[in-house]
Amino acid sequence: MLPVALSLSLVLCVQAKEPIVIAHRGASGYLPEHTLEAKVLAHAMQADVIEQDIVLSKDSVPIVLHDIHIDTVSDVATKFPARKRSDGRFYAIDFTLAELKKLRITERFSVKTGKQVFPNRFLKSQSRFEIATLEEELQLIQGLNRVRNFETGIYPEIKQPSWHREQGYDPSQVVLPLLRRYGYQTKEDGCWLQCFEYAEVKRLRRELNWDGKLILLLGSYSQGTKTVDEPDLRTDNGMQEVATVVDGIGPAIGLVIEGTSPGDRQITSLVKRAHALGLAVHPYTLRVDELPKFVSSAEDLMSLLFNDASVDGLFTDFPDVTRDWLVKRKPINGR
Repeated sequence: MLPVALSLSLVLCVQAKEPIVIAHRGASGYLPEHTLEAKVLAHAMQADVIEQDIVLSKDSVPIVLHDIHIDTVSDVATKFPARKRSDGRFYAIDFTLAELKKLRITERFSVKTGKQVFPNRFLKSQSRFEIATLEEELQLIQGLNRVRNFETGIYPEIKQPSWHREQGYDPSQVVLPLLRRYGYQTKEDGCWLQCFEYAEVKRLRRELNWDGKLILLLGSYSQGTKTVDEPDLRTDNGMQEVATVVDGIGPAIGLVIEGTSPGDRQITSLVKRAHALGLAVHPYTLRVDELPKFVSSAEDLMSLLFNDASVDGLFTDFPDVTRDWLVKRKPINGR
């Protein structure tokens, strides 16, 4: 256990900063996720940081894409019908960057029905978007930071590193040098590096010598998405183990708030216990068009997260909604 005085100082350090707005896949509530256009809009909406999910192409180029599959956000099944694997899916790692650049990126849709996942978002049939490389996005964000005189950081995620290594690739070994080349390498730099796999998080810190801010992403236990190697943060020992490696955690909202309806909900102990160990907490994801059943509105959810649970940031598909709410809210306990 940490000494009481040290524990208190860590809590005060974590809570002293204003909560950050994390643009989840860019301003993905308005434009197709992870497109450069969605990132420009997120920057204009004054997101504090913009997320980049990272997978590798066949020629080991880090690209910004949420999934290892590309058939839920592109026309790959039409352009390269013979390139699907035996499971019927199309994988980014089976295509060179030049081939991926030929794809038309769209709003996310179901591979079974062809219908948009979020029907009221940007129409799948409209406009032209393409896959971006991580380097293209870093250049874009740093360019916008300079010309707009507004500093927005980055929030890259190493996607499924163990799966990539099974395919003969190592995304972390590719991504870290690129981040360092663009000036992201210490905890003072505007970068939070994240991953769901605890074994990879430990590797990033202890073997690959990542000195910047590091986040362990956590699935909702109730949804059955807890990874095999993830310490059980419902125990103090699990939380203390994680705190020796990372600077914060990124839990599913269902790990911060439990409930079945607006009249039946409660804040869990997760944030309080994380803060006691000096860990930041950045839950995911606010979607105004897909709210949890235990809230009545987006404003209700943000009040629970920021005011009641005291989280330190929030992944949001709608950066403007979260930014506007934070600007308008009254300070709670000096925050």
